[in-house]
Amino acid sequence: MARILVIEDEVDMALGLKDNFEYDGHEVLIAEDGEKGVQLALEGNPQLLILDVMLPKKSGFDVCKELRARGIKTPIIMLTARGQEIDKVLGLELGADDYITKPFSVRELLARVKAVLRRSPDEVSEDATYHKFGKIKVDFEHYSAYDDNGKVELTFKEFELLKYFQEHKGQTISRDKLLDEVWGYDYFPTSRTVDNHIVKLRKKIEIDPENPKHILTVYAIGYKYID
Repeated sequence: MARILVIEDEVDMALGLKDNFEYDGHEVLIAEDGEKGVQLALEGNPQLLILDVMLPKKSGFDVCKELRARGIKTPIIMLTARGQEIDKVLGLELGADDYITKPFSVRELLARVKAVLRRSPDEVSEDATYHKFGKIKVDFEHYSAYDDNGKVELTFKEFELLKYFQEHKGQTISRDKLLDEVWGYDYFPTSRTVDNHIVKLRKKIEIDPENPKHILTVYAIGYKYID
């Protein structure tokens, strides 16, 4: 099982999450503010972060931004307030892997946690089936990617985007469709989340990201992937 860091200032919420995660077999660390959250994320070696947006000392956005700037790739699920769609957008653009809206059911959160933890970037299988994307090859079963220089660090959502592109090769896919199918949202106030993820993904898979040959922009619609 995994070590999960819960960064949440509401004591009852944090303890409730701790109890449920431990019942599910996980080890749990708790940080009650953003500054301690950053410290434990750097020193505690968690495999997953549950990160509230509203925190004392350092907001969840600032925590996410700082960890990603330091090169921390640990998956992050953000907790946002009901109706705050902009929180979801900003969190994802800063590098969060998923979000869940308060109030939420424990069952839903545990399902999201299991989905994120299925990523095992350090696991390599001799029988792995790799898919070629530009200059890298990707094993979707074990969430690992490599190029001629070795391992390529992809986020959970970057793996999911590539998988969706691979399953819909040659098709023109709208930004709304990508948001719905990859992120699971029926409504989003902006398409910047998709665009920002595509920019970052191109830097990792394209030989010349400024002149992409594989993830192509379809003007006014969305994107198309070709080999």
